[in-house]
Amino acid sequence: MAPATAQSSLPTLGDGGDITASAERRLGDGIIRQLYRDPDYIDDPVLMEYVQALWQALLAAARERGELSPELDERFAWEVLLGRDRTVNAFALPGGYLGVHLGLLGVVGSRDELASVLAHELSHVTQRHIARLIAQQNRQTPLMIGAMILGALAASKSPDAAQALSIGGQALAVQNQLNFSRDMEREADRVGFGLMAPAGFAPQGFVGMFEKLQQANRINDNGSWPYLRSHPLTTQRVADMQSRLPAGGSAPSVPTLEHGMLAARARVLSNPGVDVLRQWQAEPQGVGFSALPAARQAAVLYAAVLAASQLREAPAARALLPRLQQAVQGHAPAARLARLLAAEVELAAGDAPRALTLVPAGGGRPELMLRTRALLGSPAAAPGAAELAGQLQTWVALHPRDAGAWQLLASVWQAQGQMLRAVRAEAEAHAAHYDYAAAVDRFRAGQDLARQSRTAADHVEASIIDTRLRAVESLLREQTAER
Repeated sequence: MAPATAQSSLPTLGDGGDITASAERRLGDGIIRQLYRDPDYIDDPVLMEYVQALWQALLAAARERGELSPELDERFAWEVLLGRDRTVNAFALPGGYLGVHLGLLGVVGSRDELASVLAHELSHVTQRHIARLIAQQNRQTPLMIGAMILGALAASKSPDAAQALSIGGQALAVQNQLNFSRDMEREADRVGFGLMAPAGFAPQGFVGMFEKLQQANRINDNGSWPYLRSHPLTTQRVADMQSRLPAGGSAPSVPTLEHGMLAARARVLSNPGVDVLRQWQAEPQGVGFSALPAARQAAVLYAAVLAASQLREAPAARALLPRLQQAVQGHAPAARLARLLAAEVELAAGDAPRALTLVPAGGGRPELMLRTRALLGSPAAAPGAAELAGQLQTWVALHPRDAGAWQLLASVWQAQGQMLRAVRAEAEAHAAHYDYAAAVDRFRAGQDLARQSRTAADHVEASIIDTRLRAVESLLREQTAER
């Protein structure tokens, strides 16, 4: 007789009720606009690239399997935000936004475990769980619910600071206002599990993450795992995931050098405090270091170098770098991370020309952003600014919502004396973070500047500014009306 297996295809719990996809997106835009202003929001190109790669693979799998409808695919943002918070948490927001705390990145043992969390949160969105919860509260409008979420954010950060909006408090907001039912949690598990293999991840990552959650639950959560409160773990959920593994199980997720180094980066950038940074800086000198597995050694060395740089101790960071580079020799992704870190160390130490030599031309967003920052600090490298401006222009044309790239492009154009272009890029950076009022202000400043110019290039730029101003003014009117 064939062994019993978990049912792989179950009916969904329903559609989004009375909340349209457009309404849900507008609600999410209003919340995310405030989170972008939060000082805990962090745009770290290295970590963002890693999380985005996993996120995009899961989105592609959801499209292929039919879990992501064409309407949601088109209307939702599908943006990821990182929060500089040491608590272990991730959360989905209306409109296809995903928040991930650095604390979560720092504890997951492999890319598969991280992918399991992202897949679960993605499934909350694709299955319209948020919209259905909003629809259930039929006495409140979506905008009132959005205000309540932001109020919970402010209260969780500081009860005395009404205007303080913290990504770290999102767990409380989701728990209080968007508390998913057990059925929704199980559905998100089931759908998310089905995305893992098609997206290129080991389904065992789900079980591995559940084991971590179980362990945290057993030792009585002390507040560092908000994910447990907003996503309560039950024995039924654990058993369901285990039953979905192939007969005999599957190979456990193996930590890679790259993942270990990125997890170490997340831990350091979460601002653990000077004493902890000094401990990490000294860890490679410990007597037990040589007995650690290779992946763990690379992670410890990476954390030590970055911690020394954060402490403004460049000589110590430079002394540790050769050991890190030797530890990752022969592993291209890990070697790339070590090379980028070496450039960061030099840039933090004020040696921009040296940093520029360490970042090769080409590469991904981390190389582009780091190379641009190094060039801006290297007066002798000014002739290369035009080439980098062209690369940044190409990037923002393909990624128009990349506010960080727009802001860097504004700095490059300003360094070149192209003030009109710089003003437009600043406006686009504000628009990318849904701050339409600030964007309109900068576009109008560009119009004033254009009236004083008579060059043909500025005439073309002025036409672009006029067109973009009308579009953003329309968005601002909609935003104001919703308030």
